[in-house]
Amino acid sequence: MSSTEDREVLQEVWAGRIPAVFTLSEEDCGDTTLDPCYLMLPRMSYLPLATDKVRKHFSSQQSGEMWFSYQGSPLRWHHPIGLLYDLLAVADLPWSITTHFSHFPSDQILPCQAREQVESVFMSSLKEADQLKHSGKVVSLMQKKDHNQLWLGLTSDKFDQFWAINRRLMDPLPGEDMFKHIPIRFYMSGNDNAMTTKIVQKLVTPGSLEQPKLLGDLVREMGWEQARLVVQGVEPDKQVPLQWLARHLSYPDNFLYVVVHL
Repeated sequence: MSSTEDREVLQEVWAGRIPAVFTLSEEDCGDTTLDPCYLMLPRMSYLPLATDKVRKHFSSQQSGEMWFSYQGSPLRWHHPIGLLYDLLAVADLPWSITTHFSHFPSDQILPCQAREQVESVFMSSLKEADQLKHSGKVVSLMQKKDHNQLWLGLTSDKFDQFWAINRRLMDPLPGEDMFKHIPIRFYMSGNDNAMTTKIVQKLVTPGSLEQPKLLGDLVREMGWEQARLVVQGVEPDKQVPLQWLARHLSYPDNFLYVVVHL
């Protein structure tokens, strides 16, 4: 694949959006009925980063900790938006999300009171991905301004700003053809909601340049031949090399998130 085609794929993935409608929970409405808030949610972002408009829309009536649920289940803000959507297998669009400002479910999700918490989760995951791919050698050479540029590129939805730094993480180390391991997490879709999801993380090697490991190879290893796999909202062909998927369909934290619908 040429670099031009590579860039087009990356831009398409980055530009992915999910239409969503946010309604205020009945518990928080009181006697007042507020109109819903409509948003195009970036798949690559996180709910606390993409919902300022929702807070402003409902803020005249509310002041508590804002959190979201879908069909009664709290949404985990530390998961990327696209992963949450793929995991819940929402059939109808727009995605109908309930907004809450009271009765925070502290036994099920962590509070997120500042963007710095999201940044901390993001950078921690990014470092783990680099450890798997390059034994941590790329992130360790980055300066604080590089970290800031990655984060600002993500939060301001600036593809070029983000990828100017992220491309370092997406190339094998000098003198090598492949990553050491593929940063990949499997999310086993539950029968009822995202709160029952089982996460499987396995040490996966990408094979060699002459014989790359394919998605289908991994599927057979895991015994998921009959499963439906979803990555970034699509079902990838089983003949796609894992390293190609990792370089093109990973989320900004550099992990490849695969939703497994058994």
